[in-house]
Amino acid sequence: MAGSDPFLEAAIAEARAGLAEGGIPIGALIVQGDRILARGRNRRIQWGSVIRHGEMDALESLGRQPASLYRSCTLYTTLSPCPMCTGAILLYRIPRIVIGENRTFLGSEELLRSQGVLVEVRDDAECRELLASFIRRSPASWDEDIGLREGERAQGESAGS
Repeated sequence: MAGSDPFLEAAIAEARAGLAEGGIPIGALIVQGDRILARGRNRRIQWGSVIRHGEMDALESLGRQPASLYRSCTLYTTLSPCPMCTGAILLYRIPRIVIGENRTFLGSEELLRSQGVLVEVRDDAECRELLASFIRRSPASWDEDIGLREGERAQGESAGS
């Protein structure tokens, strides 16, 4: 599926790079028109960060910009965004988000929609398998990333099956 969308494919490449570094395979891009402005990946494990999710890493990579720039961009992410990343999307008024998959983790998509953000979910098999494979190998790291205590499972959450 991602093969037909070069931006989603580039986000998946970021996820793969994060996995190769020992991190959680979640990638993100900020795109304006047909140009990639910034790339990011989840670096919480690699950098010992509490906030460096893929979307936050892409925003940080883009750097400080005029508000009008964010408002003309699309954010691509391999996984549905958590409340923290959703807050950043809303704060900077990014009008569109393309999500690789939301079966493993259903983030704050309804909040985004309620604030007028166009949300597209691609349900990409490679996005699902990259993360599911990681979760099977490192469930405690995944639980920590989504704010759960080790072994705790939120209602409706998948263990990456």
